[in-house]
Amino acid sequence: MAKRSSLSIRIVEGKNLPAKDITGSSDPYCIVKVDNEPIIRTATVWKTLCPFWGEEYQVYLSPSFHAVAFYVMDEDALSRDDVIGKVCLTRDILAAHPKGFSGWAHLAEVDPDEEVQGEIHLRLEVVRGTQACLLRCSVLEARDLAPKDRNGASDPFVRVRYNGRTQETSVVKKSCYPRWNETFEFELKEGAAEALCVEAWDWDLVSRNDFLGKVVVNVQRLWAAQQEEGWFRLQPDQSKSRREEGNLGSLQLEVRLRDETVLPSSCYQPLVQLLCREVKLGVQGPGQLIPLIEEMTSTECRQNVATNLLKLFLGQGLAKDFLDLLFQLELGRTSEANTLFRSNSLASKSMESFLKVAGMRYLHGVLGPIINKVFEEKKYVELDPSKVEVKDVGCSGLHRPQTEAEVLEQSAQTLRAHLGALLSALSRSVRACPAVVRATFRQLFRRVRERFPGAQHENLPFIAVTSFLCLRFFSPAIMAPKLFHLRERHADARTSRTLLLLAKAVQNVGNMDMQTSRAKEAWMEPLQPTVRQGVAQLKDFITKLVDIEEKEELDLQRALSLQAPPVKEGPLFIHRTKGKGPLMSSSFKKLHFSLTTEALSFAKTPSSKKSTLIKLANIRAAEKVEEKSFSSSHVMQVIYTDDTGQLQTAYLQCKSVNELNQWLSALRKVSINNSGLLGSYHPGIFRGDKWSCCHQKDKTDLGCDKTRSRVTLQEWNDPLDHDLEAQLIYQHLLGLEAALRNLQGLARWHSG
Repeated sequence: MAKRSSLSIRIVEGKNLPAKDITGSSDPYCIVKVDNEPIIRTATVWKTLCPFWGEEYQVYLSPSFHAVAFYVMDEDALSRDDVIGKVCLTRDILAAHPKGFSGWAHLAEVDPDEEVQGEIHLRLEVVRGTQACLLRCSVLEARDLAPKDRNGASDPFVRVRYNGRTQETSVVKKSCYPRWNETFEFELKEGAAEALCVEAWDWDLVSRNDFLGKVVVNVQRLWAAQQEEGWFRLQPDQSKSRREEGNLGSLQLEVRLRDETVLPSSCYQPLVQLLCREVKLGVQGPGQLIPLIEEMTSTECRQNVATNLLKLFLGQGLAKDFLDLLFQLELGRTSEANTLFRSNSLASKSMESFLKVAGMRYLHGVLGPIINKVFEEKKYVELDPSKVEVKDVGCSGLHRPQTEAEVLEQSAQTLRAHLGALLSALSRSVRACPAVVRATFRQLFRRVRERFPGAQHENLPFIAVTSFLCLRFFSPAIMAPKLFHLRERHADARTSRTLLLLAKAVQNVGNMDMQTSRAKEAWMEPLQPTVRQGVAQLKDFITKLVDIEEKEELDLQRALSLQAPPVKEGPLFIHRTKGKGPLMSSSFKKLHFSLTTEALSFAKTPSSKKSTLIKLANIRAAEKVEEKSFSSSHVMQVIYTDDTGQLQTAYLQCKSVNELNQWLSALRKVSINNSGLLGSYHPGIFRGDKWSCCHQKDKTDLGCDKTRSRVTLQEWNDPLDHDLEAQLIYQHLLGLEAALRNLQGLARWHSG
């Protein structure tokens, strides 16, 4: 049995942000921190005070987390980024909103005395003597303190106050993981009500000391317990009166906390077997559970339910059969051919999830080069005469502005070129499309043709395929490439307009150039020759795509399963420590890394022969490294055992906080079931004769911070977790129980 918590986060938009640049604008982005650890960075939206992000994330984390904070920042190219403000949602606030926190929240000013983090290890005792009682406080160590100095660390000491007396520990220089092991005693009178206050401070030679957090201990409770020892979370100083909320603007958020207790697999077997039997028997069987789930599930949670069911059946090897059952159910209740798969039904939502899970790598292969070209060219493109801005575009080499007609013609040429390139790439991609996707489209094509066999519906099986492939998969990815991991950043206004027009053209091709589609926006007419040609290409492509036999499907799946496809790959900088020599950032070497379900490997280039760095079964932890260790940010460490069983560490540097967290997520997920996973680690490095984090001189000393193996981000290529999906479906059915009972009662009343 395992307890799991997850946060569904959607950062929608901001409004009325203050101007931070001399132009009277800002370049805002968001940093999301869970218990002060950055886990997400949105894209920057340039030159605006009302940014729209629309970014969604699913974060898995320890049930013991305390708060999630959203910092709105202003990006600066030449100096440190400015903090505009923040919104903080505690675990208690999120737990009080079981359907999720949703709405606008005012940004609050960031007060340095409230930006505390970390924990302190204390041993507290009431010692009864012959003459008097003593309150004994042992300050042992602290971890993950806020770095207050420019070197990325602090110089912490602890001040202990009780009954008018104050005592202090020594100062530990340049550490966020100090160890003091110092004990203080105070005279204690029986029945005393005053609290013991333990404060952590950062010592400064020339300026005032910085507050690092405090713990307030109830002495009366301690008197009853006599002794208490443990890690105490440092709290901010809230004794000062709150300043007025400035005019910092607002942030629109949707955040939902889910706590799940996942039971052993055997507990879910009856439910899984029931669902699988229903799918195997199809529409001819007596099963009614899946139709009932569709009927009773509300629109707002249908996507989540569809994704859970799809992943469950993927794990059982029945995804194609599940989708085929949904196709038949929807076809059975559809009388108008032009409404087929146009609603947000369980079939439509399940197919969307299926394409993202099974077809994302394929999408990247087809769309990636075209999207990159649009971003790199940054051409001004517009087809709508009412929106043309002639002044924005000059004619290279001439001293006159272009006419409207010239802008429109040049835009049409650019879009025809992009659309032609995309359709050509799609036409060549039949063999690259995953076998299970091809087989599912074959079933869809066949079912639609059987349901609407007449000559007047000749195009309908093709439109059924393109309604998912083009309208629900390719077009959304073209319009929002960052949300499909095709680009790191959002498009600027000019590029965004080009992508929107290209997506519209793809939709027209996907609709088989129907007259109703063309009538809506007559100004798209210049693309019609390419659209008509694209329809013929697309029909030929689909004909080949669905022409796959069962044996070929099995052979393709078997061949793919032998290749151990990458879970994550990309360029990283590596440095592995050897001996006691100094470690410099210049010693990092750029290589191409690939993580599979077998090993973490590297090569000089993506196409070079790979060498295994770490076998997957040998990974013991994947964690972040303190910035001060290499004077570089975004460095992670992979701790593993070598062939002799000795612990080794590989240090890998990423280019951004998002890339760092994506790699950490991938490494943690694929090694989650490894034996011997570490519970603690050193966030620093062993330089010279001591650890840079806690200054301990024994290289084999136990880590000074706890590992965060359960903090991960959801990705489309995550390993399937059958038990979690079964638990989520079970939880959903429990929520429907009352509605199902009412339905049963109504049925009995009607029959009576």
